[in-house]
Amino acid sequence: MTRQPEAIRNRPAPAPVPVTRHDGRAPRQSRPLKFERGVIAHAEGSAMVHMGRTRVLCTASVEERVPNWLRGQGKGWVTAEYAMLPRATGERTPRSSQTGGRAQEIQRLIGRSLRAVTDLTAFGERIIILDCDVIEADAGTRTAAINGAMVALHDAFVTLSNRGHLKGPPLRDAVAAISVGIIDGVPCLDLDYAEDSAAHVDMNVVMTGAGRYVEVQGTGETTTFTDAELRLLLSLARTGIRRVLASQRRLIGSSGLLPEVVMPAGKDGAEAVEPEEPGEGGA
Repeated sequence: MTRQPEAIRNRPAPAPVPVTRHDGRAPRQSRPLKFERGVIAHAEGSAMVHMGRTRVLCTASVEERVPNWLRGQGKGWVTAEYAMLPRATGERTPRSSQTGGRAQEIQRLIGRSLRAVTDLTAFGERIIILDCDVIEADAGTRTAAINGAMVALHDAFVTLSNRGHLKGPPLRDAVAAISVGIIDGVPCLDLDYAEDSAAHVDMNVVMTGAGRYVEVQGTGETTTFTDAELRLLLSLARTGIRRVLASQRRLIGSSGLLPEVVMPAGKDGAEAVEPEEPGEGGA
């Protein structure tokens, strides 16, 4: 029987080549995250969220009305509007084009995400409108808008509490979102524009603090993806969302309005709260 030469038989397997993204991040590393609270004095709640170069201004306005179909039911409503400044992107986008299908789809996503963690019976027949305006876009604007709107909504509830308008705890949980994608065969977290435009697969994931999904938007841009790759992307998104939730909680967790909910560890055994990334935090 012919045997392989000794040198081939004992040759060690090649070590995996470390993957570094174009901005120096590792595949599982998110962009620097920062929240600023109270940036608009007139709004009941407001926050500026920075995710890398993406910046979104989120304001929460409370109005003493509800949609006609909710009148007399003792419930409030939470909704959102989304737009981009004309020079949020590399080329000017006319304001007249900001009300198209993309903006409608994103603002509905933001509203659904916030209502998923809100008790609509807790603040009477009032409507809270979250205006999410993209100041600068480097991909991930919808996920950043959800993350910032969560902080602005919380602060609007603080305002209502101070006015004596809350009937009970208004928040059942927190909510956060992040993007993931497959780039050159490697699952990556929190894509910027250069990565998003080149990704073979990209996905936006919205989850609550308890680890329940609100929405998963995934697309095979230039190729299909397998069940195993889907599981990898969802696990990676869970990692990133834990970090966003931890940053939110550091900022607003002392108000008494945000329930203590801990996301269970995933099947990969990751801890419920991962170490803070450089640049994370709030003001």
